[in-house]
Amino acid sequence: MRKLYLIGVGAGDPQFITQQAIAALNEVDVFFLVDKGETTDELLAVRREICQRFITGTGYRFVEIAEPRRDRDAAAYENAVQDWLNLRAERFEQAISTELAPGQVGAFLVWGDPTLYDGTIRIIDSLTARGAVEFTHEVIPGISSIQVLVARHRLPLNRIGEPIHITTGRRLSAGMPAGQDNVVVMLDAGFAAAELPDASRIQVYWGAYLGTDSEVLISGRLDEVGAFIRQRKAELRAEKGWIMDTYLLRRDR
Repeated sequence: MRKLYLIGVGAGDPQFITQQAIAALNEVDVFFLVDKGETTDELLAVRREICQRFITGTGYRFVEIAEPRRDRDAAAYENAVQDWLNLRAERFEQAISTELAPGQVGAFLVWGDPTLYDGTIRIIDSLTARGAVEFTHEVIPGISSIQVLVARHRLPLNRIGEPIHITTGRRLSAGMPAGQDNVVVMLDAGFAAAELPDASRIQVYWGAYLGTDSEVLISGRLDEVGAFIRQRKAELRAEKGWIMDTYLLRRDR
């Protein structure tokens, strides 16, 4: 029987790797790397560095899986995401069946934590349901960008007795959720917070490329720094060809 690990490798810094992740890395025969093109070569390089740093043996290899194109402008957003995940699943299944022999161990190295806004678990579950390739799998948690963000800004994630709401930029465009004064935003293509009507009452703590040498942090009252964050984010995306950012919005009590 094949075995797969979904290993959370943390948000950028190889030092975020946990002892549990290191133990799993040292069991792996084949690492499956999703190749998203030249603009994200840096992300693949970090994964390879993690393996070189923490694996004591040499009997492992890498298999790259080309990322299918995703329609980010589709009117039916959830349908478009599902279509993209289905294409990903087909490529994952093909790679596992041809590159991982029965009895071997494979792994996907997931940026941050596999359980937080990442589709790898869903894809692996769909492959299990289809049953074309038999395998067992285990999820290894990692340090997420949210944890790194608040640590870098020297903040607790929550204020006393208050909940935390985690959402996407697409959903934030409808406004801060009712009754939620602490909102973490991920997967924001632009900077949706800049359009919030009560910006003068909201503090923003923003971070891009968290945990990497390219890390950028900005904080302040949203009405004062929101436009600057949006401009800086566009500049960084143009420079690198990609961006990964996360931010916390905290409304005044």
